[in-house]
Amino acid sequence: MASSPSGKPVLYSYFRSSCSWRVRIALALKGITYDQVPVNLLKDGGQQLAAEFQVVNPMQQVPALKIDGITLSQSLAIIEYLEETRPNPRLLPQDQKKRAQVRMISDHIVSGIQPLQNLAVLQRVGEKKLEWAQHYITNGFQALERILKNTAGRYCVGDEVSMADLCLVPQVYNAERYKVDLALYPTITRINKTLLELEAFQVSHPTKQPDTPAELRA
Repeated sequence: MASSPSGKPVLYSYFRSSCSWRVRIALALKGITYDQVPVNLLKDGGQQLAAEFQVVNPMQQVPALKIDGITLSQSLAIIEYLEETRPNPRLLPQDQKKRAQVRMISDHIVSGIQPLQNLAVLQRVGEKKLEWAQHYITNGFQALERILKNTAGRYCVGDEVSMADLCLVPQVYNAERYKVDLALYPTITRINKTLLELEAFQVSHPTKQPDTPAELRA
């Protein structure tokens, strides 16, 4: 899993990984061209578990991004690095209170919801995985809906796309996959619909990736 011969950043990604999708959105918004190396989380017992990939990311998870001579993992760390090195367009508000709200919402999703319904956890849960996923997404969305009623404008925090929005859309996609009733969350649903109209969210969508199976392509 060597560096790209083109000299572009290299993203190790899985089409359906919400963590990978967050990073793909950030790269698209900032206009960063990159090469993508698919890591199939299901094939061959999970390609992320291969010794070759463990060299890239010892946590054996996607995404990982090779950029500027370093390799980064963890989606928010990657996004914050992109924000610090390529600050336009801005994904963290200049206003300190709004910036804190963006980080709060992002952490609410990436720490409080997504890990409890990701593939590795559901594989351990077994037969009750749908019920498990629905329970934790519903709990998280109940809280998130209340938070967003206080912070949202057009998007999660005010009227500028932020890191929080990059976390929201993939999580709503997961909620739809696990048949969560989104009618209960009108603010979440409205913001998600608005964001999906933006090109960066469309080109990074799981249905449009190099490793998307033919039957799932848009």
